[in-house]
Amino acid sequence: MADHEAAAHRKSPAQDVGDFLQRRREQIAQRWADEALFRTVFTVSRDEAVEAGRAVVEALAAVAAADRTEDLGAPGFSTVRDQLGRMAASRARSGATSVQIAHEVAALRPSVSELLAAESDATPAQAEERAVTLTALLGTLRLVVLETTLSEGQDLIDRQRLQLLEVATPVIKLWTGVVAVPLIGTLDSARSQVVMESLLEAVVAQQARFAILDITGVPTVDSLVAQHLMKTVAAARLMGAECIVSGIRPAIAQTIVHLGIDLGSVVTRATLADALAYALHQQGSVIVDQARTGASAQ
Repeated sequence: MADHEAAAHRKSPAQDVGDFLQRRREQIAQRWADEALFRTVFTVSRDEAVEAGRAVVEALAAVAAADRTEDLGAPGFSTVRDQLGRMAASRARSGATSVQIAHEVAALRPSVSELLAAESDATPAQAEERAVTLTALLGTLRLVVLETTLSEGQDLIDRQRLQLLEVATPVIKLWTGVVAVPLIGTLDSARSQVVMESLLEAVVAQQARFAILDITGVPTVDSLVAQHLMKTVAAARLMGAECIVSGIRPAIAQTIVHLGIDLGSVVTRATLADALAYALHQQGSVIVDQARTGASAQ
């Protein structure tokens, strides 16, 4: 009966590893602060690297104590994702590959294994079980870091893509009360949304009465592109600006007719210059060609 109760209260290898990590967290943190993963990120202060290492060790101890060493969804790994994930993402932004980051995470294991092997309170069998458990725990840590790195990398790509869309879709002030968006390249849903948002923001900021969408640089217009243009025109109207579409080339005009798209409610002009002239005329501005006026006077 006593043996049965002792067995029931005996800790699992994972819990033993959790106790070990909690007990040796300061030593482990000090060693990890000198490893490449921590050293390359916390180059200003070693104390910051030690603090980060301590937080990761405590998180791993919590995972082990809960006996969830191979569970990527264990609550304790949230701290690891927050701490090591940011570090790995920083390494990735500085040019490190996912393979290099994986090696840097794997390099954290030897210093911990040495401390665990030095523990003298375990039988050879227990020591082997703890070593296997620690290897599994750090293997899961490696997967968590790689998962977070890939996620951060995708987020970075998405942000850069959005920035490129914004750069590729400038809103230009042509005249007082007149703004224009010269579109170049293919229009998809994401870019059309950026066009609409940028144009509406410019209409408000510039208090524009006219907004010109110049599609001279758009290679093709299909029903989806036409729908995006119509939505942008409608949104600009709601903001109090009249939208003019310019740069409709003959081939695009034929395509629009064949698709049966009705642009009857939209003001169109052949060129950006014609669209600007229309907007200025509507505002009561008069443009005088001094070269022609001078030639006539002579």
